[in-house]
Amino acid sequence: MPKVLILGGTTYDSIVRLDALPEPKPQTIHYAPFHETIGSTGAGKALPLTRLEVPVTLHSIIGEDDYGRRIAETLGAAGVDFVWDPDPAGTERHINLMDKNGGRISMFITQSSSRLPLDLSRLEKLIQGSDVIVLNIIAYTKTLIEMCLQSGKPVWTDLHDYDGENPYHKEYIEAADYVFLSSDNLSDYKAVMSSLVAGGKRLVVCTHGKRGATCLTGEGEWIEMPIIDEYKLEDANGAGDSFFAGFLYGFLQGRSPLECMRLAAVSAGLCVTSQELAYPGLGRELLEREAARHFS
Repeated sequence: MPKVLILGGTTYDSIVRLDALPEPKPQTIHYAPFHETIGSTGAGKALPLTRLEVPVTLHSIIGEDDYGRRIAETLGAAGVDFVWDPDPAGTERHINLMDKNGGRISMFITQSSSRLPLDLSRLEKLIQGSDVIVLNIIAYTKTLIEMCLQSGKPVWTDLHDYDGENPYHKEYIEAADYVFLSSDNLSDYKAVMSSLVAGGKRLVVCTHGKRGATCLTGEGEWIEMPIIDEYKLEDANGAGDSFFAGFLYGFLQGRSPLECMRLAAVSAGLCVTSQELAYPGLGRELLEREAARHFS
């Protein structure tokens, strides 16, 4: 199977679970269960891909601190090939407020560096040795875009809650061959998807949370995929990245976009049943069996 390189996206997060997200007024919440765990979009993609036996390397930046050590240990224990450069600003951390319906408010309580000394020789070797590059919209990866383009390897990016205009995303959009995003901040997501395909993207996928996901192929085919209601929501954290991983797993095997969307829906559905960033029991056999059960 082709080898995947993921660039960027590791944090150590506090996940706070609430019945409902706070209203914009002063208040005291007397009890809020929480746990601490690895987070962010690079880890969220690398963990399920590794469990699906896709050859994957994750590069990121972490601080030389306890949180960075926890990230490295967690990924190592899961079998992820994790390569990092030290960030003098320390490990990025988030607090995610999660409600029982899957809503989320993410707060960045520390920020990683956007520019820092990277081992560019090592990164060039990783890029040249990969077949597919997943370029996450983490600030430091902007310095790697030209290197990715020069490699000639296909680039996938995840724009997350892109609003259709934010200039921060422009370089990632221009670099990417395959684009994922969510409709959270889009009033007309189909128009944005159509514009991306018209601009030369080979495929665009837009996720809608509980409303499923939409795919537009380079040939103009629209594919709608609802969520699988059978999977009981425990924690939606990481579901979008698991969706991406399930889709990419199928794509790398030459599956059709429809089959990839089905695998993605199962991968995301399994993810929301667990408090972990990626479903602990995920594997090829389980994913294929569940896809056959729901879609045969």
